[in-house]
Amino acid sequence: MKYSEIKELSTAELVERIEIERKDLDKLEMNHIISPIENPLLIRKSRRTIAKMQTELSARKLKENA
Repeated sequence: MKYSEIKELSTAELVERIEIERKDLDKLEMNHIISPIENPLLIRKSRRTIAKMQTELSARKLKENA
């Protein structure tokens, strides 16, 4: 997910998407432990997407409090 797409989401949608992405990441990691997945770079991509979303969420919270 691109950062521009993340900025377009509302705060509630952003929180919801973070939860969904975390669940998907957990599934990917568990599947990779059991039997290696075809593209292990999907795990890295998922972690980075979550980090981008959390960064945007933190920025919004700081903006609210300022």
